[in-house]
Amino acid sequence: QVQLVESGGGLVQAGGSLTLSCAASGRTFSTYVMGWFRQAPGKEREFVASLSWNDGRTYYADSVKGRFTISRDNAKNTVYLQMNSLRPEDTAVYYCAAGRVGAGFGSWGQGTQVTVSS
Repeated sequence: QVQLVESGGGLVQAGGSLTLSCAASGRTFSTYVMGWFRQAPGKEREFVASLSWNDGRTYYADSVKGRFTISRDNAKNTVYLQMNSLRPEDTAVYYCAAGRVGAGFGSWGQGTQVTVSS
């Protein structure tokens, strides 16, 4: 069973930076895609970024492209989301997700709150 534990959320001023971490366990993740999603109050959960564990290929939502970077540490089985130039509209609960290639995201973390003040 895949377990995902996020950390690194918090309160930051607009223009600042935060790095989220997602520690993954329970599987060998070489055939997995890892993703970050977020959900703001009153809004649906939306895709932020994804990374293919096998080849490192990444994808980003247009709203974060050029500001956020998803990366992985193979030795630690950890995925990161480096967030720069944060905006108030980035305020949300951020979730880490994992899924086998082609199967969608079937495993989710508990979420970590990111609040960006103006």
